[in-house]
Amino acid sequence: MTNPFLAQRDRLPAWLRPYLEPAPLGAFLLGISSGFPYAMIGATLTTRLAQDGIDKKSVTAFSLAFLVYNFKFLWAPLIDRLHLPLLGRFGQRRSWLWLSASAVAAAVIFLGLTDPTASLARTAAAAVMVGVAGATFDIVIDAYRIELLKPEQLGVGSGMSQYGWRIGSVSAGALALLVAGSGGWSLAYLLCAAFALPAVVAGLWLGEPERHREPNPRRGLAGVIEPLTEFFKRHGAWLVLLFILLHKIGDTLANLTVRLLLNDLQFSNDEIATYDVGFGFIAYLAGIFIGGILYARMGMKRAVMLSLALMAVSNLSFAALAQMGHSNAMLAFTICFENFASGIGGVAVVAYLSALCNLSFTATQFALLSAAASIVGRFITGTTAGALIESMGYVNFYLLTTAAALPGVVLFYWMIRSGLIEDSIAETDVRRAADGR
Repeated sequence: MTNPFLAQRDRLPAWLRPYLEPAPLGAFLLGISSGFPYAMIGATLTTRLAQDGIDKKSVTAFSLAFLVYNFKFLWAPLIDRLHLPLLGRFGQRRSWLWLSASAVAAAVIFLGLTDPTASLARTAAAAVMVGVAGATFDIVIDAYRIELLKPEQLGVGSGMSQYGWRIGSVSAGALALLVAGSGGWSLAYLLCAAFALPAVVAGLWLGEPERHREPNPRRGLAGVIEPLTEFFKRHGAWLVLLFILLHKIGDTLANLTVRLLLNDLQFSNDEIATYDVGFGFIAYLAGIFIGGILYARMGMKRAVMLSLALMAVSNLSFAALAQMGHSNAMLAFTICFENFASGIGGVAVVAYLSALCNLSFTATQFALLSAAASIVGRFITGTTAGALIESMGYVNFYLLTTAAALPGVVLFYWMIRSGLIEDSIAETDVRRAADGR
């Protein structure tokens, strides 16, 4: 009997059909759940603290909660190897997916119940709890997504994951702002906790991934170190890691401080929701769509190179906005440019990081790579960004973030010329798919 969904899908244009296959659709659902914890301790919490009158240094210090994500590779081997009791009968990936979904929902609700004006330390502790739970959730989601997608689906799947991530983060952020205005922050965070459910649904629908490969049965410290040593034995691995550390510094600094800029330029919550959330959302989706086309037509290397250049240049628009002041037209341009560039980068860079993973250690290696991608920017934001803004002003700060993005662009160009990109990819079938063979 013909599947009616498949029959309808076959009537669609050829470029659209890959997006409607089960694995990319599953990546979309996983992305929704992956994105919302970031919003809860990112822009949403920044806005909440700023409106409560917390000083800039304290507000930017809260971005240190994101540093938990940068150390998630430390416990990722546990998720690769430890079989959970009871839930474990549903599969290694699904059991951890459902457990971590429950943990992140509970942590978000607890964060909503705290009062920053009464105890900033308690709010900070709650934010770190969301960071730990969200990082664990990310480990499982990333491993599940990579093992779910076939090599030829990495570009489409990364795009769908980014679509989901943006929808999850934007929708949770917008819902929190709208509900907080009338019902308070506690109710807002309670409702946002429901964004953990799409990943649960994906696990129920798609089952345990067929490409899941059990790691070698090594115990103790050797079992933890093996995924890392496998990566660093590859030709040029240290330069690849250096690129990952450098390429997102400017982008991270700009994104984690933009709400402070908007607050100081006296943009209202409605204006932020309209331009930063609404216009930015549309621009990001457009960027992902264009990124998917570029990835397919230009190949992985040139698509990544272009996205790095666009993300670096986009930081100049933040400097222009800071110079111009309160201007809705400039805010719309700035947000759209930055999100469009990030959308293209989300497809190309995430596909490259996914291609770097050995399927025997998917959770650990992607956790290491994705954590390294923003650790420097987050550390600088949490320790010195607020002081830099106060001492040099927003215009010079965003010019500095542009300059900080350039070393990553130059290094990736050199990696292309030297052949390190191909050498760094772990799986033969993925390498062939990336090369178009």
